[in-house]
Amino acid sequence: MGLLSNKIERENLKPGDHIYSWRHAYIYAHHGIYVGEGNVIHFTRGGGQEIGIGNFLDRIIVSSSPSRPSDNPCPRCGDQSRLDGVISSCMDCFLSGGELYIFEYSVSPALFIAKARGGTCTLASSDSPEEVIHRASYLLQNGFGCYDIFRNNCEDFAIYCKTGLLVYTAISVGRSGQAASILAAASAILSSPLRFLTTSFGGLAAVGYGMYCFSRLVSDMGVRRDVKKVPVEILVSRAVSDESEAVTEMAKAD
Repeated sequence: MGLLSNKIERENLKPGDHIYSWRHAYIYAHHGIYVGEGNVIHFTRGGGQEIGIGNFLDRIIVSSSPSRPSDNPCPRCGDQSRLDGVISSCMDCFLSGGELYIFEYSVSPALFIAKARGGTCTLASSDSPEEVIHRASYLLQNGFGCYDIFRNNCEDFAIYCKTGLLVYTAISVGRSGQAASILAAASAILSSPLRFLTTSFGGLAAVGYGMYCFSRLVSDMGVRRDVKKVPVEILVSRAVSDESEAVTEMAKAD
């Protein structure tokens, strides 16, 4: 892996690797877990529903959905363009014409900051490939909850499969480095009182970039303290329990 690119060839992949592919001129990336034999397990939201808030962004961001014409479906996967949840796809459908990259684990703080683009690496350590594949396969059968672009997206899914770590506070962003980068950029622009210490463009840029890097670093799963290891079986059982309680409350309301 290089400083500027995590690109990898298919033949160099190993089962249990966390992979991703950039979409729409590198605006964002879609993530998944390679499980061997050319298959990838990943977390999706149906085509045109990535944001799920009913505006034009739903038509632009469709990174989770394999994008083959419905009248010419993949011979291996079929038509997956409208599927929701955790699915298994062949590598071609997962990439949707994009390049293949590998997500790095156990990187140093210096390398993490040097890779200024979020969603490419983490300081957190990966578990064994067997445990990673077990989590991904278990969630393929049982689901990973509701898709949320900031709190529970495809990168969150892949990082959980690799580490077993979950954020347990309700007020913070999820595990996703991409989401953390968006919030870090907003924080650097809008929230830093240090921006008043300088009026030069270079000074403002340096202060903003410093705040951006610091915000990204403290939001990383390998640094933050509001995370804990949760076995996948317990994660699923809690989700089922929460759903059952919600149905009960709705029935009472009726």
